[in-house]
Amino acid sequence: MTATIPTSGSAIGIALLTLGDRWTLLILQRAFVSRTRRFGDWRAQLGLSESTLAARLRDLVAAELMERVPYDDNGRTREEYMLTPRALELWRLLLAIWGWEQVSVAGADDAPRLIHDVCAQEALPILGCGVCDTAPVTARDTSAERGAEAEFAKVSVPRLHRRAKESATPADALSYYPETMEILGDRWSTAILAAAFLGVRRFNGFKAELGIAQSILSDRLRRFVAAGVLHAPSSEGEYRLTAKGMDFFPVFAILVDWAQRWYSPGSAHELTIRHTSCGSPFRPVLLCSRCGEELVRTSVHFDLHTASANRV
Repeated sequence: MTATIPTSGSAIGIALLTLGDRWTLLILQRAFVSRTRRFGDWRAQLGLSESTLAARLRDLVAAELMERVPYDDNGRTREEYMLTPRALELWRLLLAIWGWEQVSVAGADDAPRLIHDVCAQEALPILGCGVCDTAPVTARDTSAERGAEAEFAKVSVPRLHRRAKESATPADALSYYPETMEILGDRWSTAILAAAFLGVRRFNGFKAELGIAQSILSDRLRRFVAAGVLHAPSSEGEYRLTAKGMDFFPVFAILVDWAQRWYSPGSAHELTIRHTSCGSPFRPVLLCSRCGEELVRTSVHFDLHTASANRV
């Protein structure tokens, strides 16, 4: 059974609840990269149960990330799932995740190659400021300002799904690496990393910020330390982001930008990431590492022929 995704409240919290699930991310990834649209194709590619897949697709429709569209199948009317305009903008998030894997995960050289069609070269996405055209932009080049009503991490609602035990993440060249799923595989992991980017460092700080159970927090912090995303707690009891964790900033910045434009339009943002160099609210863009032009969804593709299956 699934819980209803909230449609009001913290924009970033809603985004974490909507996207903080490994199967949801893999379904969206296949929709973008493989242009998968049909239930049977996702079932074959991901190897998850029909009930789990049906639940995730229902939630994606409820979140207005997908819509059911009828098609003719030899005289029989069936439905396929198309990405909505809201979902189409998530391609930047998925591209940023892929980019993090390329620089932070050992052995990621077996992954599909990103080709920028404008310059016809293999490229990496580089985070830049869409206001002043500065690139690259790192977490250290920004500051965060939280509004009085900011509760981005208040995601303490009933779990949307039971953990799927019947199948592991598929071991093919398109799937995310295990280290990626340690961060994005569930809502709590993503929320903890988001809080870390906002300066939360102590165990009790994470607990108070997130409203998370102590046992879950202990488990996620332990996993983050093992994955090299957080340093082991210092003598002062602080968990600080490692260089590998800091490199995840493009994903965080794009998630915040997407969430606040789609879930709280026209209202004061609960969180403003400010680019220190130009002083403006940060507008994240992804640029080609070869030619410097902005990467647009319709001008990039993945060369799947260069990939090998090295996933867990």
